[in-house]
Amino acid sequence: MKHPTLSIGLTDQEIIEGLRHRDSQLTRFYFYDICRVAYHVCDKRYDLAHKPGLDFFSIAHEYYLALDKHNFHQLDDRKPGMSLRTWMVNGFRFVLLDRLKAYNRESRVATFEERMSQSQVGFDLPDDNFSADFRATVEEICSEYFARDSRSAIILKMLLVEGFKGKEVASQLGISPSAVAQRFHKLMTTIVVPYFKANYTAPIAMSCVEMADQLERPCLSSVSLFSNNPTMQSNHSNRITPSHITSLGPNEIFVFGSNLQGMHGGGAARAARLYFGAKMGVGVGPQGSSYAIPTMQGGPETIQPYVDEFVEYASQHPEQVFLVTPIGCGIAGFEPADIAPLFANAVGVDNIYLPKSFWDVLA
Repeated sequence: MKHPTLSIGLTDQEIIEGLRHRDSQLTRFYFYDICRVAYHVCDKRYDLAHKPGLDFFSIAHEYYLALDKHNFHQLDDRKPGMSLRTWMVNGFRFVLLDRLKAYNRESRVATFEERMSQSQVGFDLPDDNFSADFRATVEEICSEYFARDSRSAIILKMLLVEGFKGKEVASQLGISPSAVAQRFHKLMTTIVVPYFKANYTAPIAMSCVEMADQLERPCLSSVSLFSNNPTMQSNHSNRITPSHITSLGPNEIFVFGSNLQGMHGGGAARAARLYFGAKMGVGVGPQGSSYAIPTMQGGPETIQPYVDEFVEYASQHPEQVFLVTPIGCGIAGFEPADIAPLFANAVGVDNIYLPKSFWDVLA
């Protein structure tokens, strides 16, 4: 049932002005009602409710914030003759499909990684900026083996990079979905997996002691890093996170940047998921031998509360040592100067390691 205040014939402009002035009834009974109808239609087609990060409220909130950021001026730009309701439904679908595309892309990358790392003995991919490297490498493969607009190149790019589904690729190329699946399987088996394996074979993981020797970092098995260690309190050089972490000591925790949806598809998040117990769908806090700090939801000010929560958690667990990677400085696009100040309260917490680039800012 519609709210009575919305059934008295408000004009489109009156509705827009009400939203601009944050009228709670208009927001609740008009804006979210439109979003819910659009979501229901898309949910039937894409099964959104069962995909992490694609629930109704997170998408509706994202849409609202995008409109509010520009004082709802997007609603004034609708085409002549188009109703406000139709314009808003289209805007919601745009936000939803953009999020769905990102979800498909991350899911496919994660599935691809898991399949190769589990089936190819000794095979691994680099951790740093994996998503960017992955896309670039797919481009390399297409350039080296195929013409730019060949069917094979289009199939690989659409499925692995752009996140489209097989039936969408089939529609684009005018062939059957089974033909796409067969071509993709052959390309993966004969070209893509061998190419990655030949170009990105990682060395066998070092033990904690070997890595400590190489990186001049004290190993947990021989040096106490608890808060009662006076040397550690005054010497930050002993609390530098290694630039490459391939294994952990018994009490070490891998701290990585994540997204709120917990789609650990690239960079350090991928390493956390594959090797250190991070769980898909869990974007915040401790999990296995890792700890997730969200960095993809906005500016540094949106990251600060999660960093504060982490510092408090680390201070309450002095038996563990937390190796903070350069969170936010890869796929999220920040610089150490943006993120390091968020860890100011970590300087006095002796069981928190920070990257050298962070210490350079904090010193």
